[in-house]
Amino acid sequence: MNNVNLEVDALLDTLAAGLKKEIKRRGVHSPAMIGIHTGGGWIAQQLHERLGLSEPLGLLDISFYRDDFSQIGMHPRVKPSSLPFSVEGRDLLLIDDVFYTGRTIRAALNEIFDYGRPAQVILGVLIERDGRQIPIQPDCVGARVALAPHQRIKLKGPSPLRLVTRSLETEPV
Repeated sequence: MNNVNLEVDALLDTLAAGLKKEIKRRGVHSPAMIGIHTGGGWIAQQLHERLGLSEPLGLLDISFYRDDFSQIGMHPRVKPSSLPFSVEGRDLLLIDDVFYTGRTIRAALNEIFDYGRPAQVILGVLIERDGRQIPIQPDCVGARVALAPHQRIKLKGPSPLRLVTRSLETEPV
């Protein structure tokens, strides 16, 4: 695996600034934040502090909501989701580390709607890469990167947070 030439703290600053701008543009007051396990949870913890949110942080494990088990495999370490607030009628900030096909976000939205119907969801991601497969896109992004189809980018952490890339052609999965 190779380190990606992107500084996570700078990306978090960019993402936090984008979220602040989007929150103001939409007239959102007291949003609740949800991070997607695992990398999205790490990013959400950092953003929760940077944005000074008072509501406890929510975490989702979307393992049972995925539609691509045959491609990514089942993850045996399923963690419970924790939403310590009602999502019904709430403005939500949904946070993930890497946006690729859109399938993770689709699964997260499905799970959120099982808890209730939010007023709106603002999607923030640390990295958006090319390869979208369904019509979902982030509202706020730390950085956009172009990678070859055989390349992957992943957030490692929780401390320190760092981005790494790998090639599926030269490295085992």
